[in-house]
Amino acid sequence: MLLTSADPAPVIVTCAQGRSPFLLVCDHAGRRVPSGLGDLGVGVADWDRHIAGDIGIAGVCGQLAPLLDAACISQVFSRLVIDCNRTPGHPTSIAPASDGTPIPGNCGLTEADKSARVNEIFVPYHEAIAAELDRRAAVGQPAILVAMHSFTPVFGGVRRPWHAGVLHHRDARLARALAARLAAAGYAVGDNEPYQLSDDSDYTVPVHAERRGLAYVELEIRQDLIAEAGGQAVWARLLAESLPLAAGECGLFGGE
Repeated sequence: MLLTSADPAPVIVTCAQGRSPFLLVCDHAGRRVPSGLGDLGVGVADWDRHIAGDIGIAGVCGQLAPLLDAACISQVFSRLVIDCNRTPGHPTSIAPASDGTPIPGNCGLTEADKSARVNEIFVPYHEAIAAELDRRAAVGQPAILVAMHSFTPVFGGVRRPWHAGVLHHRDARLARALAARLAAAGYAVGDNEPYQLSDDSDYTVPVHAERRGLAYVELEIRQDLIAEAGGQAVWARLLAESLPLAAGECGLFGGE
């Protein structure tokens, strides 16, 4: 067993009874570490960096979910323990280093060590998402997946110019409609920037949205814009207005 009574449950569900077709999911919401793993050998200052979790996104989701009346499923452990947006076994699923910072607690792991992180953190999180989507399918409640992330303003010494990015793979409808809404509001929006969504680099959207034929968007917000409560409130209100309008323009409400 990896998790004990001293540890939180790996999944938090907010607004579980939400009636909106939107389902918010947050792969990197938390920064907790199972008590038995200590600090993974990572220095205190590094736990405040983007490598530990998506800065500000939990706060945005916490405000956005009730504004949309949308359920939100969040993962509470740090991505340094296991990245819940990577297929288990991927080189960055349990990364030995992140953005130049070594993660000693991720080195020399046995297969049992890796399996414990998969089975006790990764699996419950994705089972919660699958169960909610199954429930909606069974009762005829529409589902539009919104994967919420944030990105660091500077990576590899390069400053990123976007306020937000919309990621998509096989279905760009909602992503591009949302990008147009945000651009009209004066924001610089990257199309598949600062990352590209793919079956190899991502898990949540390909598995839970694309395999089911659901509409989706993976949204990235620049972290300096949402690091504090005020910015989180601004983006929550902006998305609460923009997401339904964008989905409506795609014909998703009352359709799929």
